[in-house]
Amino acid sequence: MNNPAKAQELRQHSTDAEQALWKRLRNRQLAGYKFRRQVPIGKYIVDFVCFEPKVVIEVDGGHHQEQARYDTARTTWLESQGFQVLRFWNHEVLTDAEAVQEALLGALQEDSLSPQSPSPQPSPVKGEGGR
Repeated sequence: MNNPAKAQELRQHSTDAEQALWKRLRNRQLAGYKFRRQVPIGKYIVDFVCFEPKVVIEVDGGHHQEQARYDTARTTWLESQGFQVLRFWNHEVLTDAEAVQEALLGALQEDSLSPQSPSPQPSPVKGEGGR
């Protein structure tokens, strides 16, 4: 499943939210951290990764509600490999990019202080997991 061709295809067909976040992450724009997108790690392809300090960012659409068990297993495996996994809903990235960026900076800075940080889950947004 760790397929570089699949990762390349995903890079070429990014969602609007992934494209918007990539504009803020690429070229070390976020506090000098180097991010890569659609990167194979183990048997998974993650949306974004910063290998130093081992932070993975996942941008989730509505379909992630139906695959919660898969996402949990994936997050658990990534955390077992030393990665901190941050998840944001597409809606958050597209409508509140500043808050997402602040959350990312906080996690990156916290990670440099703590070897094992908690894994935040996307905030429930009405219509996307909220009750």
